[in-house]
Amino acid sequence: MFGTVLLVLIIVLIVLGIYIVPQQQSVVIERLGKFNRITGPGIHLLIPLIERKASQLSMKTDRLSFKLDAKTADNVTIVLEVSAQYHIDYDNGDGQPENSGVYRAFYTLAEPIAQMQDYLSDALRSSIPAYALDDVFSKKDDIARDVNANVSETMRSYGWVLVSTLITGINLPQSVETSMNDINAAQRQREAAQSLADADKIKRVTSAQAEAEAMEKTGRGIAAQRIAIAQGIKDSLETIKESGVSEAEANELFLFTQWTEMMAGFAKNGNGSTVVLPANFNESRSMFEQMLAVQKATEGEKNAQA
Repeated sequence: MFGTVLLVLIIVLIVLGIYIVPQQQSVVIERLGKFNRITGPGIHLLIPLIERKASQLSMKTDRLSFKLDAKTADNVTIVLEVSAQYHIDYDNGDGQPENSGVYRAFYTLAEPIAQMQDYLSDALRSSIPAYALDDVFSKKDDIARDVNANVSETMRSYGWVLVSTLITGINLPQSVETSMNDINAAQRQREAAQSLADADKIKRVTSAQAEAEAMEKTGRGIAAQRIAIAQGIKDSLETIKESGVSEAEANELFLFTQWTEMMAGFAKNGNGSTVVLPANFNESRSMFEQMLAVQKATEGEKNAQA
């Protein structure tokens, strides 16, 4: 009977002493309140009533998310949304459990996650005042990287590895956000007005350049036309002179020819206005001679005054 009871007791103790550690987990075993060993994944046995599982720690990378307020260099209070990725240090202590990451993670800090948050909050509140509001938005990744580098060194000494720290959101007071939106809207309106003004300027300059080029080309055409007419008159007079006609007679013949062509052109144009001209060419010639005489008299007066 006693042997049976003893056997049952042994079986019960064995059953109570058997425990299984899941993958990516570590268990801290204490014997009579003192650290004894660390066990990894698999089936294990401890001594009931003498040994106990002090803690079962996850070796997976976990996430810590929190919010904190900070003040920028231009005196704007903002709320940061922070996300930190962390895990227990995988260092096994070179065969000495007391130096391992699991030992330090369990025995050095009472509330490791809350204390990690405190370290991160303090580092961020110390960094943000060095940046203006616009710089916080544009350099938030650099700020988070610097904070992670500073805090991770401290946390590693406690057995925790801070993989990364991210600033996932920056919230502004409603008044500041409204003011920034108004400023951005006004800036976009100024840029749009400037673009329209530049386009109108380009249009005007292009039009003026085109008009100037057209006038230049027209002037060149008129000049070429006058040169051609003058050359034609010169050639005609020389041809007439070669026929034995005197210079005065050649001029009269040329005037008569021009007068005839003018009258013929006027007769062909049915839409032309009425023009009263002397019917006799001799009268027209006298008019031309009078015009020449007036011109010579005017030039004589100018020369006398000079």
